[in-house]
Amino acid sequence: MDYKSADTIQDLQYFGEFGGVNPSISDSSTYTFLSAKTMFDTFEGNTEGCYLYSRHSSPSNLYLGEALAALEGTESANVYASGMGAISAVIMQLCDTSEHIVSSRTIYGGTYAFMKNFLKKFDISTSFVDITNLNAVTQSITPKTKMIYCEAVSNPLLEVADIKALSKLAKKYNIPLVVDNTFSPLSISAAQLGANIVVHSLTKFINGASDCVAGAVCASTEFCLQLKDVNDGAGMLFGSTLDSLRAASILKNMRTLHIRMKKHSENALFLAQQFENDGLRVVYPGLASHSGHKTFTVQMNSEYGYGGLMTLDVGSLAMANAFMELMQRENLGYLAVSLGFYKTLFSAPGSSTSSEIPQDDQDAMGLTDGLIRFSIGLDNDIQKTYIAMKKCMLKLGILKEEGALV
Repeated sequence: MDYKSADTIQDLQYFGEFGGVNPSISDSSTYTFLSAKTMFDTFEGNTEGCYLYSRHSSPSNLYLGEALAALEGTESANVYASGMGAISAVIMQLCDTSEHIVSSRTIYGGTYAFMKNFLKKFDISTSFVDITNLNAVTQSITPKTKMIYCEAVSNPLLEVADIKALSKLAKKYNIPLVVDNTFSPLSISAAQLGANIVVHSLTKFINGASDCVAGAVCASTEFCLQLKDVNDGAGMLFGSTLDSLRAASILKNMRTLHIRMKKHSENALFLAQQFENDGLRVVYPGLASHSGHKTFTVQMNSEYGYGGLMTLDVGSLAMANAFMELMQRENLGYLAVSLGFYKTLFSAPGSSTSSEIPQDDQDAMGLTDGLIRFSIGLDNDIQKTYIAMKKCMLKLGILKEEGALV
């Protein structure tokens, strides 16, 4: 892949109404019309460039949407008040009662719970499959299947989806491929690889400051307008539109995304290589030992690396908790969910972000109690970080001087 999305984002140029280098924030919930007919036409969706009500759209949200469309190389993008707001809007827009979804078995716990539990209210069923097994995906497709859903890099096991192959399969059955690209912005350009719809939790790497919650849908203009339709648009009627002030803040943070992703990836690769050499059970797509390494390498934008997420399995939940608590005391990061922050964040997903997944399903997918998910930060001296983390491991007995115990 060689899609220059970072250059496209940097080339976007907006002026504030008084000549500011950042666009002015639209701090209004509603907008005036010079004629009643224009208001009517806007309600009917027949007017371009007119603003009606901020739940429908606002200038600030459109600016951010244009930047996100440039990021993924799609025609358009809508922004939402959370990643789940974006995901649920897409699903409810595509699926009707008694229809069916094929989804990766390893996905964010909130998405899993929405598909498995909440959609039962509408008799919408989901088959959770190993997304890396194309035969399993194919066998799960039925005449009622309305979408294939996956994460480009899965949460929390870091499985890598073959987006090109999945796209080809989706086209064969005339159903859309929806890809959550939260873990790999810039590193993977999902739409360029064939995804019809790309969703993001903007809360994570794209914003990068852990100070807001937001989401996005990047897709065709037609689909984005469907989501905003005042009569049957899930995005409009669910009321999950992003606040203009947050949209403006995220847009400014996006300008440094390319720099941050390179550093996240550089640091994560260094730590993963060191810990693998130490004999630890480490999973990182940049390692040749990773089952999806070749797939990621083929479809990546190489200058941004393999991403900032890695996992370590330290054997038990008790050991994982002790290790995370010690790292936090040693100022090596925060015991916290989420990802993409300047500081390293770590959590045991089986008892946190994936806790919605039943234990039997966690066992089946290989999500162990001792697994720790790391979102590696922007440390300037990653060698120093490695040495400090290793000291914590030695203190707890996770490592002996000559190698790993676990």
